[in-house]
Amino acid sequence: MSRLAPGVLREAVIDTSAIAQNTRHLRALTGVEVMAVVKADGYGHGAVRSAAAALAGGATWLGVTDVAEARQLRRGGIDAPILAWLHAPGTTFDEAAALGVELGISSMDQLQQAAAAASTDRPVGVHLKVETGLGRNGIAPEDIGAVFAEAARLERIGRLRVTGLFSHVSNASPDDDRAALARFRDAEAAASAAGLAPRLRHLAATEAAIGLPETRLNCVRLGLGLYGLSPFADRTPAELGLRPAMTLHASIAAVRRVPAGHGVSYGYTYRTDRATTLALVPAGYADGVPRQASNAGPVAIGGQRFRVAGRIAMDQFVVDVGDAPVAVGDEAVLFGDATLGAPGAEEWADAASTINYEIVSRIGPRVPRVEARA
Repeated sequence: MSRLAPGVLREAVIDTSAIAQNTRHLRALTGVEVMAVVKADGYGHGAVRSAAAALAGGATWLGVTDVAEARQLRRGGIDAPILAWLHAPGTTFDEAAALGVELGISSMDQLQQAAAAASTDRPVGVHLKVETGLGRNGIAPEDIGAVFAEAARLERIGRLRVTGLFSHVSNASPDDDRAALARFRDAEAAASAAGLAPRLRHLAATEAAIGLPETRLNCVRLGLGLYGLSPFADRTPAELGLRPAMTLHASIAAVRRVPAGHGVSYGYTYRTDRATTLALVPAGYADGVPRQASNAGPVAIGGQRFRVAGRIAMDQFVVDVGDAPVAVGDEAVLFGDATLGAPGAEEWADAASTINYEIVSRIGPRVPRVEARA
């Protein structure tokens, strides 16, 4: 029987209690402050609901990519501290200052733009980002002395408040991440020499926060783990004490009995090898179901596992269910909590040769997000 309401083709069920519990569990595991990363609409789960759930679970900060994402949180009633760390060239930070959003700073130009947005009684909060080997943004090693000295001057005159110092690790190997940590320690020493004393120091995201305790410092930025997914290829969410928060499901829209040799979907990349039943699932790559998982993506229907048959189209795909008693209106579960019998997002990632981050964050706006029923 379907758990979808009548007339609903597809939806993503979001269990905010799982987000809160995952946050609580990871905060206890790491023993430090948690910055909950809710960028990209909360990895597809909904930014405002994810932020509220993470805060309820003990997070003290929120992390987003840009000021527009921070604005969405403020408009949704979220008043917790927010850090936004990626900015377009020439960005002015007046809106960030007005919203009380703190800024990740990767260059002298950004530092000066942040100071320009301050008012007499309202310094702008900044987290100085340093390059520790990822080759992306962050203050270059040769610029650290000048940028830190200017940050200290601007803090002394009340234009800035240097709240944090941060960077990223590559997750390439423990040795690579320890090398990044050593570079970060050098940046900490340079900050102290410049007269800066940032309260927060954050380097680790979910993978390093769990697997490399020395990178936890006094704050970790947690994204994937909050949503109940594992960053490790060899460890499941359940093994990490995490519960997936998103279940993607759809109502079977059509059922057709076909003979052996019948082609399925565009290009006939799948042909039936026997008389069988085909079930149509109304979700496709326009909804974020990866076309790369054609002929491979797992689906659960009526407690049985099947795989996508043929190419995933823009709006729909087909499952060969054999002789299983599948009917129009039955529920097809694409992914969810594997401990409850659903395929995991990791299985779809494997089928599409990608990562579980992409599977959940790519689910499109055409898919309604609904809160899980208690």
